[in-house]
Amino acid sequence: MTSPTTTDHLLYEDLLNRSRELSVLASCAGVLGWDEQTYMPKSGANLRGDQMALLAGIQHDRGTDPQLGEILQRLQDSPLVADPASVEATNIRQLRRAHERRTKLPRSLVEDLARTTSLAQQEWVNAKHAANFVHFQPWLDRVLHLKKQESACLLECLEDGQDHQFPGQAADATALIYDPLLDDYEQGARTAKLRGLFKNLREALSPFVLEIAEVAKSRKPAGDSVLRRRFPVERQRVLAESAAAALGFDFQGGRLDVTEHPFCTGIGPGDVRVTTKYDERRFDDAFFSVLHEVGHGLYEQGLPAEQWGAPAGESVSLGVHESQSRLWENFVGRGRSFWTYWFPVARRTFHDSLHDVSLDGFLAEINRVEPSLIRIQADEVTYNLHVLIRFELEQALLGGDLATADLPEAWNAKYEETLGVRPANDAEGCLQDVHWAAGLIGYFPTYTLGNVYAAQLHARANADLPGLEDGFARGEYGDLLAWLREKIHRQGQRFTPTDLIERAVGGPIDSRPLMDHLRRKYGELYGL
Repeated sequence: MTSPTTTDHLLYEDLLNRSRELSVLASCAGVLGWDEQTYMPKSGANLRGDQMALLAGIQHDRGTDPQLGEILQRLQDSPLVADPASVEATNIRQLRRAHERRTKLPRSLVEDLARTTSLAQQEWVNAKHAANFVHFQPWLDRVLHLKKQESACLLECLEDGQDHQFPGQAADATALIYDPLLDDYEQGARTAKLRGLFKNLREALSPFVLEIAEVAKSRKPAGDSVLRRRFPVERQRVLAESAAAALGFDFQGGRLDVTEHPFCTGIGPGDVRVTTKYDERRFDDAFFSVLHEVGHGLYEQGLPAEQWGAPAGESVSLGVHESQSRLWENFVGRGRSFWTYWFPVARRTFHDSLHDVSLDGFLAEINRVEPSLIRIQADEVTYNLHVLIRFELEQALLGGDLATADLPEAWNAKYEETLGVRPANDAEGCLQDVHWAAGLIGYFPTYTLGNVYAAQLHARANADLPGLEDGFARGEYGDLLAWLREKIHRQGQRFTPTDLIERAVGGPIDSRPLMDHLRRKYGELYGL
């Protein structure tokens, strides 16, 4: 086997330096984006839009530099890529992919997207508070217009077949628009494959939801849920931070703040920001959103810091990212073992509200299955139906089958048809998520992919680590975190999302473990 030459090594070092510069620029944009959603004065929106546009333009120029392309061209067949799973091969392969995608996008479009989505997010907040979609509609029109342009530019990256992880080409015009956007969040994801996944889940979930609803009719508690009693916000914050630290979140390298829509931002090594939204009458909203975002944060903190600034030190996809958040939020955080330890702590913290509640009663409440309007408040069983609605609607918006003016009614009709509930206003309807304002079209399906991956990872971790649940009952999570560090976090982008999960679980991607988990857990809770 030929050994890398001195020239190969020098070119590779140049490549890494350029990649790290791009990552520093991205981290600057990350800080500005986090600030925009947390502490920025409302009057700063226009300037922030200009700041984000300028940074995006600079990143684009650096990322499309012809010299970078020449370096990648010279390295793509060098001895450095002989082992596809090596750090060098990973970085060269993924940076070449990123370069090819960037070079398809004109700087003017990149800047326009950054500026528009920055402003659109502020207008979304205003429209949501006013429960008035009409105010936000022109911004959604603009975002969709720009995302269609972006998709058209990137389509060539898929047509050459290099990125097709799932077999088969897109078969219709809508998929041809949607696929390039999906691929940005989950490399290899394709509309046709996801339609099949959602079809299978709908067929399995819809009757199961009806079964649970029949049992629930005779169990409906009198009055409001205990979770709607008064839980002082400051005490919620203390409990949430204590749980986050116990799971392994490093507060010396991260922080927890308040925002309109919870999120996690990985700025870089030693700086991971998570957010939540507190309501003293909705204890479960904030607590479980913290567990969810901390799951993202643990992934960011577990990436190999020595590889930061290059693909080998970056998360592989949003689907895998969501698998981490959903695993900690639901498979751990809503389980009996978790609350065997934490419920006594919660009772002491909120004595007035929980002194008369049993562990069994509390578990029934935090796992209550009930068709609802708000995705981030949804239970495990109905959650993927919320995602399905968004998956179908954003395809219709992109494909021209649905005008933005008709979105509120289309949204409401789908909720009534799929979940049997109908929003009373736009704030609890089509304005509840920030994603479309932020230009994150194609993001929603990764939530369901994350649930599928999480179920498989949870099952495998329990098989590999006997007594895992006993540790949870003692407030110990280090074994699971170490397992995830080895199988997922430390791998960076060495493998495609599908390959990474398949290696971790020892088999193909499969939605059946998710349904098995739901039937087992909720069958027991509801006596089915």
